[in-house]
Amino acid sequence: MMLLTKIFAVLVALEFFYILYLETFATQSEATGRVFSMTEADLANEKVQLLFKNQGVYNGLIALGVLYAAFFQQSLLLPCLLYILLVTAYGAYSARKVSLFFKQGALALVTALLLLLV
Repeated sequence: MMLLTKIFAVLVALEFFYILYLETFATQSEATGRVFSMTEADLANEKVQLLFKNQGVYNGLIALGVLYAAFFQQSLLLPCLLYILLVTAYGAYSARKVSLFFKQGALALVTALLLLLV
């Protein structure tokens, strides 16, 4: 696997670790509110915090999966990236925000294209 592809895979993982941080550890921060377009009242809701923490764990596991695939099992990287692209496409569709796909899926898309072109 090309070094550039690994670098982009690490960037994808870092993005998902950042989402893990926002959703699991900084559930009521300004950054979390800004990233997810939520008010302080929304973020203070216990049910929202519980859902965020659960979703954060999923995002952390995605990050670990991308790192594992990039460094130990390269054949798994493309399926991981395609999963991310499908999830971000659904998120953009369900939130009715096309920009969401590019904000959360751009690095995965570039990494997948690098992987396919090399």
